[in-house]
Amino acid sequence: MVSAFFLTASFVRRVETQRPLALGSFWLRRFRRLLPAAAVTIVGVLGVALAAYPQTEWPRVWREAWASLFYVENWTLALSEVDYYARESVTPSPFQHFWSLSVQGQVFILWPLIIAAVWVVLRRRRRMIVPALTVVFGAIFIASLGFSVVETMRAQSFAYFDTRTRLWEFAAGSLVALALPHVRVRPAIGAILGWIGIVGIVMCGIVLDVQGGFPGYLALWPVICTALVIIAGRDRPRGGPSMILESAPLRYVSRDAYALYLVHWPVLVTWMMLSGRTEPGWLAGIGIVLLSFVLARLVSMLVEQPIRDSAVLDRSHRLGALVLAASVLIVSAPLGAWQLTIEQREAALRASDSGGYPGAAQIDTPIDLSGADLPLIPLATALDEEWVDLKGSCAGELEPVEPVLQGSCAQTANAADSDAWRVLVMGDSHAQQLMSPLTVLADQQGWGIVALLKGGCAIGIGAPTWSAAGPPCEEWRAAAIEYATRVQPDAVYLVVTRATPAAREVLVEGIREIADELTANGIQVIAVRDNPRFDFDMYECALEESEIAPGADTASCDVPDPGFAVGEDLDDLATAEGVTAVDFRPWLCPEGVCRGSIGNIAVYIDDNHISDSYGRTLAPMLQEMLEVGGPLGAEAR
Repeated sequence: MVSAFFLTASFVRRVETQRPLALGSFWLRRFRRLLPAAAVTIVGVLGVALAAYPQTEWPRVWREAWASLFYVENWTLALSEVDYYARESVTPSPFQHFWSLSVQGQVFILWPLIIAAVWVVLRRRRRMIVPALTVVFGAIFIASLGFSVVETMRAQSFAYFDTRTRLWEFAAGSLVALALPHVRVRPAIGAILGWIGIVGIVMCGIVLDVQGGFPGYLALWPVICTALVIIAGRDRPRGGPSMILESAPLRYVSRDAYALYLVHWPVLVTWMMLSGRTEPGWLAGIGIVLLSFVLARLVSMLVEQPIRDSAVLDRSHRLGALVLAASVLIVSAPLGAWQLTIEQREAALRASDSGGYPGAAQIDTPIDLSGADLPLIPLATALDEEWVDLKGSCAGELEPVEPVLQGSCAQTANAADSDAWRVLVMGDSHAQQLMSPLTVLADQQGWGIVALLKGGCAIGIGAPTWSAAGPPCEEWRAAAIEYATRVQPDAVYLVVTRATPAAREVLVEGIREIADELTANGIQVIAVRDNPRFDFDMYECALEESEIAPGADTASCDVPDPGFAVGEDLDDLATAEGVTAVDFRPWLCPEGVCRGSIGNIAVYIDDNHISDSYGRTLAPMLQEMLEVGGPLGAEAR
């Protein structure tokens, strides 16, 4: 709001004094002030992350460093909030505070364009420009606030970072700038309004549920309070808050305000990473504050102020542009080199023909891996590539006609071949990962695979849902079953049980009725048992153990298999005609103990999803179970 207030007031003065708008010069000066200090901060965080952050955090650091550099961090965070597959982390991102700078950067591009458009239309009627701007920014205020209220109620975590839900706050600053020359208040009233605004801003963070209710209508509180402070500060009434805001201590601190904003959050997050704690006590808190002030003074003194106040850069647009280019380069060069180095390492590891990664085969035919000096796979930086992906979207006769299934259907290239044996995989992210061995067999046998997948939506009747985005699970599940009966695959691959970290395993609600419906339509059912779930990140545990003892399976990560609840049994479901049970548990939890790594391969990529790398080693076991159960018939074999 404050930034829009100053920006609008500056351009209005140019219009009123008939000076050129000079948008190029404005953007150059503004980003010349903002980007260099931000770039130095980003580079500093990259260095600390390389030295001290877990490798599992590196991909997020890379992704958000790029986003912060180019002022799109808010959209990166917004999309990750609704991405079911985004890797969860105990600690926030060291670049999370760049979301607001990103929104500001976008508005610093948009607002001058809006003002320039109004100027172009009314340049021959200059007296109409300010009233027209009032109408335009008033319309933005109303539209954006309404949108913000609706989206906050519907998807608050996304709305918090959405530029569109924040535009009204900038518009409020612009409206105050346009109205302020015409506002007159008595000094005593101005002083009271100023103090109400100051107290309101402070109390906002204490009283309001910022995490659960912002931005929405709750953000009107700090916006209105800020407007009161601005109005009161116009004439600096005696007894008003200006006596404190203009005091020497606050002015001393304010010279480093931008740099302090840049560095304080990475300092806090790094402390959280190193300590393993989420809340600092008094001693740690004081240390974080003091270190933040020291770093802010250095960034401000050595980077921000010299570049901002340089008369040479003011006179030469070319030199100013070179400063921006250099700022981008000092981030992109080391960041790109770091990513390239890790990618080359991953590629070399994938291309190696080492026998040191038996995976599930280690259970049935153990080999000695104690002397193998090989890293655990998948590498910590390659976990995003471990999600099973069929690559192609469903097309032709396999394209869903049900609207709720749009975007959730994928297929292999040969799935449309009428001569190929076709298997339909339906369900949530566990069905997705547990189809990994199926994809190996499909490649070997020439089968086609179609997958209907929606994170958090297991196939069942009344089953719990963990999906926060897209159509409701019940609608999606019903449409998926309709799709199966319409397409008539040779077999449907379903996860039919549900495991949880805190309870014994049970059959998914309504799975018997679904299996009966499918088999009644002549469709074989491959009933797959769910993999175990844990209350900690199994991959990180396995990685830590592998670094201590390369080649050894991770005994300290062992968790006893809780097994089925009383009265629940997969075998009972498999007695039905046309249903075959698939249970990978002997190779996930050999001898009743679930392991973090087996055969030098991490079994999981987080606390509940198996890795594609390990899943592919389960292909021979799946083939044996299918041959014994005979769900695909002689043709498939």
